Amino acid sequence: MSDTRSDGGDCTTHPTAVTEAEVEALVRGICFKTGPPRTLGVELEWLVHSLELPQLPVTPERLEAAYATLRAVPLDSPLTVEPGGQLELSSPPAASLMECVDTVSADLDTVRAVLAEDGLGLAGIGHDPWHTPRRFLREPRYDAMETCLDRTGPAGRHMMCASASVQVCVDAGHEEPGPLGHVRRWWLAHQLGAVLVAAFANSPLLGRRPTGWQSTRQLMWTEIGAGRAGAPPLDAEPRAAWARHVLDAPVMCVRRDSGPWEVPEGLTFREWTRSRSPRPPTRADLDYHMTTLFPPVRPRGHLELRMIDAQPGENGWIVPLAVTAALFDDPEAAETAYRTVKPLAERALNLPAPHNPLWVDAARHGLADPELREAADTCFAAALRALPRFGATTRVTDAVAAYRDRYVARGRCPADDLLGRPAAPEHQRPRPGTTGGAPTARRRKDIRT
Repeated sequence: MSDTRSDGGDCTTHPTAVTEAEVEALVRGICFKTGPPRTLGVELEWLVHSLELPQLPVTPERLEAAYATLRAVPLDSPLTVEPGGQLELSSPPAASLMECVDTVSADLDTVRAVLAEDGLGLAGIGHDPWHTPRRFLREPRYDAMETCLDRTGPAGRHMMCASASVQVCVDAGHEEPGPLGHVRRWWLAHQLGAVLVAAFANSPLLGRRPTGWQSTRQLMWTEIGAGRAGAPPLDAEPRAAWARHVLDAPVMCVRRDSGPWEVPEGLTFREWTRSRSPRPPTRADLDYHMTTLFPPVRPRGHLELRMIDAQPGENGWIVPLAVTAALFDDPEAAETAYRTVKPLAERALNLPAPHNPLWVDAARHGLADPELREAADTCFAAALRALPRFGATTRVTDAVAAYRDRYVARGRCPADDLLGRPAAPEHQRPRPGTTGGAPTARRRKDIRT
């Protein structure tokens, strides 16, 4: 959410009004910048909790004091604060997987040390399991966002104030077709995305009670609505499909240099360019509008994969980063992933993610779904073969292998740990092609990083 932080002070930037045709041309030109995949990035969101009593809420005053200290600490990765007080660390573009891992790991060590001095820690959980959503930041943009999202129910406040994720950023790909072509990578991101949701689901609780979903965070995104948090159809060329989606998506707010921001209801950006009311939209308005759209895959010159829950442990985030990077940027692994998820696409019924049966099953059941489990197992195997070619160290490959053995091979995900579910004995585990539901919830464990 932090990338929506453009205040009203830039409302007059690019003051000339944009037309509908100009908007379409701009979106096509800036959102898919093709070329050989060279760079990689990750954005990590964390819940912040008391080290002594993580179930108790941290007061805003305590958070503000800790964040004031953090702002004075030099980091290589930008550090921002989410509306509910979550922290987000965004890596600079890295030329390799290990450069990304090393940079972010060093920054996280620094952040954790500073927070620990104030008795605070970072929790890698996809949705706050203890507390109701509450705003930490009080600014016009978040007032407007809350007003807009409240129209579709409480899910928006959960997304703003109680969710955390691992967002992996990969290049859009080659202009030419093939395993690393941008059309293939756009399609793969939306189909493989369901496998990533299931494999890394880590948010089964709300108010300390099971929701019946392995990824409650993904459920909240789904409930926000297709216009705000859905993908465009995949049956069209990516640039054209995304440009239409941007134009036809509802405008969250009309910013002002002073005073509260206007929150129109039912006004799409296309209609805004035509009506030019309440004022003509500018290039700055378009740039801001695109940051208020939250699809599972967002093109921003690169592809931002937004569907992965925050992961447990100090280094749990490395596994989805490494697996995703290998499956997208190694040609052999990318081809294996494409062939693996292609049969799953039938379950989507040609409906955009995440509002289709495949994504719903991934969020609800995780890897208890036999087909998703089999796909995850194949994709993890392909990633493990590719990582040495990527220059991954033993630390990274061992982490991916350990995750595969602990979760994927057993049809489990981190959400099962939060629910206290033991792994089923081998002879009781569902086999590919058979039906198998999620194990019965047992006593929940304490949730700590």
